[in-house]
Amino acid sequence: GLRPTMTLRSKLIAVQRLAAGDSVGYGSSFTASEPMPIGIAAVGYADGYPRHCTTGTPVLVNGVRTRTVGRVSMDMIAVDLSAMPDAGIGSEVTLWGDGPNGSRLPIDEVARAAGTIGYELMCALAARVPVRVVE
Repeated sequence: GLRPTMTLRSKLIAVQRLAAGDSVGYGSSFTASEPMPIGIAAVGYADGYPRHCTTGTPVLVNGVRTRTVGRVSMDMIAVDLSAMPDAGIGSEVTLWGDGPNGSRLPIDEVARAAGTIGYELMCALAARVPVRVVE
């Protein structure tokens, strides 16, 4: 019956289509093996999102579980939109915690992808991230 104490959310700021062979991420760290849609979410290591997360780190887009693709950049991450063709600019991206429609992404799953623990992620959020306290 425990619930997350923190939820980190952002939104998609762009949607692109990769062709087979196209790359994203610093150093072209992800190359699409087939055509695929990706979304760009407005969050990165300057916000405190873990830089060490690689392709496959779980995220929720509109409550649907998907993954990051490529490396985390300073202000953005790329996410796989293959399972959600209706996602677009403004779609909610849950990095950890409670998502829409009862969805949930445990912070410890994201922490494992970054090689750390959830407490470190909570403490690493930058001052520029807006905080809303709900009691």
